Amino acid sequence: MSGARFYVTTPIPEPGLTLLRAAGSVHVPDALPGAAQLRDACVSGDYDVVVSQLRDSFDADLLAAAKIRGISNYAVGFNNVDIGAATANSILVGNTPGVLTDATADVAMLLIMATARRAVEADTFVRAGKFTGWEPNLLLGQDVSGRTLGLAGFGRIARATAKRALAFGMQVQFCPRPPGDRPVTDEELGEFAGLVTHTDWDTLIATSDYLSLHVPLTAQTRHLVDTGVLTAMKPSAILINTARGPVVDEAALVAALKSGEIAGAGLDVYEDEPTLAPGLAEQSNTVLLPHLGSATVSVRAEMARLCAENAVAMAQNRIPPHPVNPEAWNP
Repeated sequence: MSGARFYVTTPIPEPGLTLLRAAGSVHVPDALPGAAQLRDACVSGDYDVVVSQLRDSFDADLLAAAKIRGISNYAVGFNNVDIGAATANSILVGNTPGVLTDATADVAMLLIMATARRAVEADTFVRAGKFTGWEPNLLLGQDVSGRTLGLAGFGRIARATAKRALAFGMQVQFCPRPPGDRPVTDEELGEFAGLVTHTDWDTLIATSDYLSLHVPLTAQTRHLVDTGVLTAMKPSAILINTARGPVVDEAALVAALKSGEIAGAGLDVYEDEPTLAPGLAEQSNTVLLPHLGSATVSVRAEMARLCAENAVAMAQNRIPPHPVNPEAWNP
């Protein structure tokens, strides 16, 4: 066993912990660490690498005082870490990209179908003993086949969602970099050339029956979907978010759902996760999942492997296999 020392804020699946223990000592606190406990661990000098979750926040003040070599996020996202401050303090950050594309696209399609066909309402209806037989107007939903899916962003997960939507007979359009745009050639589209339509953000908003978000969280995409966007959507439209919670102004979304400005929403992520905006949980025209985009046994195991490999490399003063800020490496 080497001298590597790991602080794991929450136990991760196998093979993650086994890989970490093979490389050094592992400390997992008895309870989820709060901000003060996380800071204490980072500044103590007792650990080389923190294995973190999206809920663990690393701001500039903490990173300036931290005595760690790296942060290995058990997630694709890393908006919980001030990357500029981490780099300035020679703290490497790793993430787990490229393993949850299909699983998250499955959830996006699940949310489209479940929200459109009112699956959660219907399940609750049956379990409550209210189903007394087939009725012509019972829990009527919306069509999916033949309707238009608008993809905000057209990266890996959006493309995987497009493939599924096309199989359902949907018309698929996309804006590659909302709220802006950029040229996209048929060569870049590859297998999707001729099957999907490139459009600008305003047109995507106004013409999509389902608007599905697939963008990273940046200064430009924070509250990408706000009151103005919700007002411009079709009254029959449904919003789908499997990207990042703060991409949507959640209070504005609640107001739009209440007023009938849009027909519904299917969400897997939330602006102030795990807290929901007041009134959101009471809206029957929503399907609300607890951040399940990557929640399959195989995907979470692969994430754990990548996360552990990142952590071990950083503890050994090597650039991790999946660095967010390789320029922070200080050999």
